[in-house]
Amino acid sequence: MRVTKGAQIVAGTALLALAVAACGGGASDGGGTAAGGSETPVRMEIGEPQELLVPQNTTETEGSEVLAAVFSPLVGYDENKQPVEEAAESITTSDSKVWTIKLKPGYTWHDGTPVTAEDYKRAWDFAAYQDNAMSSSYFFGRVDGYNDVHPGEGKTPTAKEMKGLKVVDDNTLEVTLSAPFSQFKTMLGYTAFYPLPKSAFGPDGKVTQEYGEKPIGQGLFKLDKPYKKGTDQTIELSVYDKFTGAKPKNWTKLQFKVYTSSETAYNDLQAENLDIHDSLPASAIAGAKAALGDRYHDEPDASVGYIGVPLKYNPEFNNPDIRKAISMAIDRKTITETVFSGTRAPADDFINPAIPGYRQGACDACTYNPAEAKKLYESAKGPKTLELGYNADGGHKEWIEAVANNLRANLGIEVSPKPFEKFQGILDALDAKEYKGLFRMGWSIDYPSPENYLTPIFGTGAIETGSNYGGYSNKEFDALVAKGDQATDPAEGLKFYQQADDILIKELPYIPVYFYRSNFGNSTKVKNVKLNLLNQVEWADIEKA
Repeated sequence: MRVTKGAQIVAGTALLALAVAACGGGASDGGGTAAGGSETPVRMEIGEPQELLVPQNTTETEGSEVLAAVFSPLVGYDENKQPVEEAAESITTSDSKVWTIKLKPGYTWHDGTPVTAEDYKRAWDFAAYQDNAMSSSYFFGRVDGYNDVHPGEGKTPTAKEMKGLKVVDDNTLEVTLSAPFSQFKTMLGYTAFYPLPKSAFGPDGKVTQEYGEKPIGQGLFKLDKPYKKGTDQTIELSVYDKFTGAKPKNWTKLQFKVYTSSETAYNDLQAENLDIHDSLPASAIAGAKAALGDRYHDEPDASVGYIGVPLKYNPEFNNPDIRKAISMAIDRKTITETVFSGTRAPADDFINPAIPGYRQGACDACTYNPAEAKKLYESAKGPKTLELGYNADGGHKEWIEAVANNLRANLGIEVSPKPFEKFQGILDALDAKEYKGLFRMGWSIDYPSPENYLTPIFGTGAIETGSNYGGYSNKEFDALVAKGDQATDPAEGLKFYQQADDILIKELPYIPVYFYRSNFGNSTKVKNVKLNLLNQVEWADIEKA
């Protein structure tokens, strides 16, 4: 999964009388130079990654952005949202159950050794094995033999390798799934499916800390030095000379600058101490277009912003009518038009309009109806006080306070926004089941399929290792998604996914609030800045101005 850190762009909030505080730390070092040379790097803002830089344990946007520069995926996506081979030469199947992946020749690890099919098998088995506790484990649940290596909580694995993975030769991996899944090729652009070199592992068979601090990939950039999480404010990279794909034309150094304040990052962008900022803050948006001109970007996005509900960990929210009332009390239209200056759209489905399967107006409870909301909330005996948790490093303060104002006014209850300094803080608190309030959550797709809005966030199997932070579980929902997965006809599969979506709309395990757009800015020092379908920068397209 790819949970999102940032609101990415938030507008001035005069109508809702919300104040903006430019607080928090961040890197503001005037740019400097990257390690290993005098060239000034291209510099991008990120939040601190939640974990060390191990692909199979990176399921959030900040670490994924770094790893997307270091690794090349098996597939990317074209303008029609269809998978196209990148590190793969071909990916074929005759029955959607047995898949043959042939690797494109010429790829080498950053230490110069060739990339082989064994490197993919090794990484995928490592991710799936239960005792390794990798956050992406659930994505391998369709591979034959997954239940042997990952039988579930309280059970002991009976194998360390999935029988569905077979190395045919150095350049060919055969993958047998436990059941047909037509979306398998589409999945393979996700971070979890990156390979790992043999050198990543220690004698105990686990990925070493040294590797997590300085991963060796097979992509466009290599790390120049280890990244010490929690200490370093920059991640330094340079172009890997032997990379077989497209490279930047007139620059070779890249620097990710770690910030805890989006406002500080925007100040650095304006001061030309930062080149790319993809999460512009509320204090900036009113003047961002005028200040940046054609360096301000507004593009389609397939992400969704939610209010999350800790169903498994707080019985106060068990009654669906409470969740429905909260949803109806939120004035999405005003929030998207005022807080976000029209750069968001009110959410009315769990599937984003950019992906097939979306149905306009599908969510009746997403329609603003304060009178009915209060009546329903009182009859359902909803809690008198609510807490709204959010990460303060992503520009969320304004819209969360707007939601809080809606709930206070329309439900007659006390609502307290609770900021977490960093995105990793709220994720860690949710992972540990320590936080029991409502929480801000965003979803940026891993791959362009309606299934990706369902399984990783709301599937029962995603509670343990996926992105199901609320602990929602519904057997009928799981069964419908499984039917969609196994359908060989895309139209039939879509029908089952929409039926599963209908269950979410009825039960509201999360409350959809808005559909994103990508709004970002760049300095005068770079041009041709573009984001791909996964909201990651297309580095090879960028030129220094």
